[in-house]
Amino acid sequence: MEVNQYLEMFIEESKEHLQACSEHLLELEKNPDDLAIVGEIFRSAHTLKGMSATMGFEDLADLTHKMENVLDAIRNEKIHVSPEILDIVFESVDHLEEMVMDIANGGDGKRDVSSTVAQLKRIESGEEAIPQVVATVEVPQVSSVLEYDSFEQTVITQSAEQGFNAFEISVRLREDCLLKAARVFMVFEILEKDGDVIKSAPSVEKLEDEQFDQQFYVAFVTKESAEDMQKKLMKVSEVEEVNIATINQVQFSEKQQYEASQEVAATATATAEVVDTQDTTAKPAAEKTTTPAKADKSHAPVGNKTIRVNIERLDILMNLFEELVIDRGRLQSISSEVNHGELNETVERMSRVMGDLQTIILTMRMVPVETVFNRFPKMIRQLSRDLNKKINLEIIGAETELDRTVIDEIGDPLVHLIRNSVDHGIENPTTRRAKGKPEEGTVVLRAYHSGNYVFIEIEDDGAGINRDKVLSKAIAKGIVTQEQSLAMSDNQINELILASGFSTADVISDVSGRGVGLDVVKTTIESLGGNISIESTQDVGSIFSIQLPLTLSIISVMLVEIEKEIYAIPLSSIIETSIIRTSDIMNAHNQKVIDFRGKVVPLVFLEEIFEVPRKELQDDEFHSVVIVRKGEKLAGLVVDSFIGQQEIVLKSLGNYLTNIFAISGATILGNGKVALIVDCNALIK
Repeated sequence: MEVNQYLEMFIEESKEHLQACSEHLLELEKNPDDLAIVGEIFRSAHTLKGMSATMGFEDLADLTHKMENVLDAIRNEKIHVSPEILDIVFESVDHLEEMVMDIANGGDGKRDVSSTVAQLKRIESGEEAIPQVVATVEVPQVSSVLEYDSFEQTVITQSAEQGFNAFEISVRLREDCLLKAARVFMVFEILEKDGDVIKSAPSVEKLEDEQFDQQFYVAFVTKESAEDMQKKLMKVSEVEEVNIATINQVQFSEKQQYEASQEVAATATATAEVVDTQDTTAKPAAEKTTTPAKADKSHAPVGNKTIRVNIERLDILMNLFEELVIDRGRLQSISSEVNHGELNETVERMSRVMGDLQTIILTMRMVPVETVFNRFPKMIRQLSRDLNKKINLEIIGAETELDRTVIDEIGDPLVHLIRNSVDHGIENPTTRRAKGKPEEGTVVLRAYHSGNYVFIEIEDDGAGINRDKVLSKAIAKGIVTQEQSLAMSDNQINELILASGFSTADVISDVSGRGVGLDVVKTTIESLGGNISIESTQDVGSIFSIQLPLTLSIISVMLVEIEKEIYAIPLSSIIETSIIRTSDIMNAHNQKVIDFRGKVVPLVFLEEIFEVPRKELQDDEFHSVVIVRKGEKLAGLVVDSFIGQQEIVLKSLGNYLTNIFAISGATILGNGKVALIVDCNALIK
């Protein structure tokens, strides 16, 4: 079988299963006696093992198999969960993640994991407990009333292997039952809470339409006992009789089982079909494939559906739409010049449709920040051990969505900020006790929407920023002078830690950047069109707040003109526009400034910055000024005139025009002219 075509799908699904393993391991660490969590980890590992073997990655499959054996022993209560065992399982997951990343980067996924494998084998054989005899209710095993295809047979067989009970349930309603569909719905609601429905007879559609007499049958896999399920179902009003029998798997011939397992193996690698996005936790084997039961359940009501799309296709779609935006601007320009009624009407309608299309395309590119956040719980666990600190991570707003291009870039800055909070912020337990704080420190990772921006905050209840220590270091490094420091606000002093090479660490560690400082974080965030601010109170804690645009491709700008040249200033940086008198301009420290609402704001003459040639000297009484902001710093950009607000497509200047001062890109206007986009952050000092 040619498997290369499924490689990308394999990598994505492997990452999902490994992430599920990590999340459930963290839960298991808090609830070591909860065997249901062990079952979840086992199922993810089992699916990953099958996928890896099918794709030919034997090392990956072998390590997963060894980890699966340990999980199976825990699940069957042969060994008990301990911190040491969890450490080895976490280590195994780390190795598996590295193997998958190697495969994603074109490697073969091979890695020397012999020591981890040896430890897993020792755990598996080292602590064997006497199996407990559990009293079970005798459930009759009868010939199946329902007929099962090969795939359904495999689901039932694999479920039994994983400790699930496979039942065929017969439900009879009372003869005088008036709302049969409602009773069926209530029965299915109970079943779906405790397991997975494999099949029903009649089909779900017919049950919904009440196209049956009084009796129907359901194939069902669950961890619950037959006795408990019978008691629950009998509590549904107007249910007269419930009979439960174990499905006789012996009737499934070896040939059928072989064919079914081959079908599952192929499906596991070729799941290009649409999968249900409802809760997929606590499901038996083959949960990621679309079973007839899934199709049945989706009928009432129809659930949300997702399909995997290569990000490159979305990029191509976005680029094509950007061309349409440019042409839309051109059409609007022509329409206003021609002033033809039907043309104006058509262009207006097309603009509305394109606005809706733009919203859909941008939404398609949106990804929950959860894809970045989900790596941090495991990281915090490891850092807690490395630093001998007790740290609790709270994640709020993981469902908040950002453009994929922003998501790809924001991961590393967040890692650096969280490491900084854990290393420099959270104190050790002894120090926290002395300050009257709980021994366990808290780091809150929060994301939320506000307008056209997403805010991500990292808050800790640690030591905060030592104002005097930061100032003395900044003065010693020449970042600020003694005179400047006297006039600085607390927030301005806090933001000094974002300066290049700045570090207050007494001991350089591997945890928070080896003294490199947070300037890399600041640079990355500003390159994304965002900014970072810091609030801190000594011995209370700190909040690092990152503001990011929802998308980077299409932005709103204010078009301005300087001697027939047009420039675009992003609206995200603009506070307001103003007309000032020349007589209002003052000089301070060789810098032209104005008094703007009680604040001294420096002026930046764009004609000087961009060396715009003048045909004749201008001596205007008034100047047009765009007030822009970078954090708490303001500046006034002096231009000739304002043209107006417009949505434009951000284009890079290419490889030949790199590092152009104060220019972040270009755009093509409706009249075909090119306008340069001003990088306000570079102009504000």
